[in-house]
Amino acid sequence: MTAPQDNPLPKLGIIAGGGALPARLASAAQTAGRAVFVVKLDRHADDPELDQYPGITARLGAAARILDAMRDNACQDVVLAGKVARPSFTAIRPDWRAAKLLMKVGMKALGDDGLLRLVGQELEREGFRLVGAHEILTDLAVSEGVLGTIKPDDQALSDARHGLRVARILGQADVGQGCVVQQGLVLALEAIEGTDEMVRRSANYRRDGVGGVLVKSSKPQQDKRLDLPAIGLTTLEEAHKAGLRGIALLAGGTMIIDRSAVIERADRLGMFVIGIRPEHDGDPEND
Repeated sequence: MTAPQDNPLPKLGIIAGGGALPARLASAAQTAGRAVFVVKLDRHADDPELDQYPGITARLGAAARILDAMRDNACQDVVLAGKVARPSFTAIRPDWRAAKLLMKVGMKALGDDGLLRLVGQELEREGFRLVGAHEILTDLAVSEGVLGTIKPDDQALSDARHGLRVARILGQADVGQGCVVQQGLVLALEAIEGTDEMVRRSANYRRDGVGGVLVKSSKPQQDKRLDLPAIGLTTLEEAHKAGLRGIALLAGGTMIIDRSAVIERADRLGMFVIGIRPEHDGDPEND
């Protein structure tokens, strides 16, 4: 008599944008014994590692094809991961399903967070369970305190706290998720260009004296299953090139991709990486 098998983990559908995160999620899911199906978004998903997993390539506006493919392949859980540069309505070329979705509120009235929330709600209406990347790769989420061997000084901590206040105001307006602060001055705010371009731009306004701090925060109203801000090696290298001294990340509301590699590289560059909370939640300094 055959012994009963444990219930398998739900099959994971990955809607993949750019960068390394989608492939990391696929690998982690398979290692945990979970089957995966990858929808690579055309012109966005760029990691060749994704080619080894079963899936399809679909344009951003092909909502019906994406939903049907995930349903036909028995996906139960769905995660959205990777960078997607927000296109214009005409560039999306929405099919009937996507057009119906966008017509509910009008795409022009929505910021990135509003659009993502709408997508998440529709996925759940279609019977999928929406999960966050940090639920699959549990070491992604940033904890509070200094993450390497380099500690920020008082000026850097002051810049980090000021930047967190600014970034959260930006987030409330659904504009961006980060800023660069040097000696109390905001050198750059993140909007549609993304973090790395904002960091490069900040170098044009760098002041004499000690360098500034890159601050990243999720939006206060953000569903943590959707598009939590993340940094990786590329952002760290761009911050170093721009003359920044370190990176401050909202604890519990941001992610680090390749955490060990990022921390090791930051230590070698003499840069700090710290998880902080809003001041009313406690002092972020790690003694």
